[in-house]
Amino acid sequence: MKKLTVILSVIFCWGGYLFAQFPKVTIPGSEVRKINSRIVNQEYELQISLPAGYSNSDKEYPVVYLMDSQWDFPLVKALYGQYYYDGFIPELIIVGVTWGGDHPNADSLRVRDYTPTKANGRPQSGGADNFLLFMKTELFPFIEANYKTDPANRTLMGSSLGGLITLYALFTHTEMFNGYVATSPAIGWDKDIIYQYESSFFEKHSSAAARLYMTTGDVERSAPGFEKFAKFLADRNYHNLPLRSKVLENTGHSGTKNETYGRGLQYVFERPSLHLNTAILNKYVGSYISPEGNKIEIKKEKDQLCLYFGSSNKYTLYAASEDDLYSVSEFLKVHFFTLENGKIYGFQLDRYGSSQFIKKVN
Repeated sequence: MKKLTVILSVIFCWGGYLFAQFPKVTIPGSEVRKINSRIVNQEYELQISLPAGYSNSDKEYPVVYLMDSQWDFPLVKALYGQYYYDGFIPELIIVGVTWGGDHPNADSLRVRDYTPTKANGRPQSGGADNFLLFMKTELFPFIEANYKTDPANRTLMGSSLGGLITLYALFTHTEMFNGYVATSPAIGWDKDIIYQYESSFFEKHSSAAARLYMTTGDVERSAPGFEKFAKFLADRNYHNLPLRSKVLENTGHSGTKNETYGRGLQYVFERPSLHLNTAILNKYVGSYISPEGNKIEIKKEKDQLCLYFGSSNKYTLYAASEDDLYSVSEFLKVHFFTLENGKIYGFQLDRYGSSQFIKKVN
């Protein structure tokens, strides 16, 4: 009897441990907002990620709108931190969109909001135009009134049906976004109707510049249809629509997200790498000093500038413009300042979590 009592006591204590109330894990630098749409007659929950230093900055930031954030917001938030730290993407605001209200059924609601036509057996489908109208007339104004955003720099990202509405927005609501990332898009929806929307888009010869990145997994049943569509788009030779597609090795439908979102952001925000002539490069060469007294050297090596902290800490610089350069080994940006006589008097150095003016001394 005593043995049974001891066992029951252990079970009770262990059970109490399992059901104890511990603090929930939260995602630093993020917040949740609610918005009610009159157009869709739906409450939406917005999961928003703000860049470090946002509260102390007067900059306007690009915005990435993420579909199905109930699943993918933590993933994209983590990927953003990695690619930003390494210097491949700029500071961003991420707005994840999911459904609010009491016990929302995401599987049903995403069919309603992300599909452009009604399909047999899916009576709720076909609401993509309403959803995009909600984004344009209700969501964008809300975000742009409450956050420091660049209205001319928006990206749409989504997977599966979220990838379908990403392509649909590109072909039919072109003015809304200038970057598109689609992972495993549901190209086969309603007997490949996406081809009809692309045809209308092609005939309009839109001058709006945009970038598209899309992928599928090599073990997906829909992979042949994706490859056919990707080749079809590439053969169009769009001048204002740089696009890149990829079939991911040993990858299924859900597994495409991490590489696609990361590489897609990198592609959408890819910076130019300009060739600067020798005269421009030479005027930047010299010795500089930081406010703390640390010496920094800029040298020209094989028609390219290199920045040195000390003798061995070297960063190769690439030119986004004549006076804006950057590194891809980590987040590092340089903006040179020129006097009226054409001489350089210093540069603004932006690194991960810091910004300071570096003065030229020689």
